[in-house]
Amino acid sequence: MSASTAASTTAAPRRLTAQRRLVAQTLREARRTVSAAELFGSLRALNPHIGRATVFRSLDVLVDMGLAQRFEGDGHVHLYTSCEPVHHHHLVCRTCGTTTDIDDAEVEALITSVRRRHRFTLDHHSLDFYGTCARCTSPG
Repeated sequence: MSASTAASTTAAPRRLTAQRRLVAQTLREARRTVSAAELFGSLRALNPHIGRATVFRSLDVLVDMGLAQRFEGDGHVHLYTSCEPVHHHHLVCRTCGTTTDIDDAEVEALITSVRRRHRFTLDHHSLDFYGTCARCTSPG
C-alpha cells in the first residue's frame, strides 16, 4: 500500500481492513475500469472465502475514502477504477474499458478558474472524458 493510501485512511472515518486492502489492490492492478462482478470474480480466485456483499460494500467504502472512483457504464452498470495515489481525472475507453489517468496542469487550472469565477467552495469534483482509445481506434 502506498504512503498516500495510509495517510488518507487515517483521516477517513472508516478503517481499511485486510479485505478492503485486497479489494483496493486488485482494483489498482486491473489498470482499467471493472464492474463489481468482474472484481468479485478476480478476488474469488485469490480468496475463495470473500463474499460478494463484502466486495460491493468495500467498493462503496473505497469510493467514500477517495481511493476508488465509480463510473456509470453502458446499461447503467457501475464501473470502478483506482484513484491511488491521489485524486486525478481519467480518459475512459468505452470499447475496452481502459482508463488513462490525467494529471494535467491545464485541467487543474480550469477547475481553479471556474471555482474562483463563481466563488464556489469546492469539496469534491469529478472530471472524466469518455470515448475510444488509440488502440481501439487504430485499424488492424
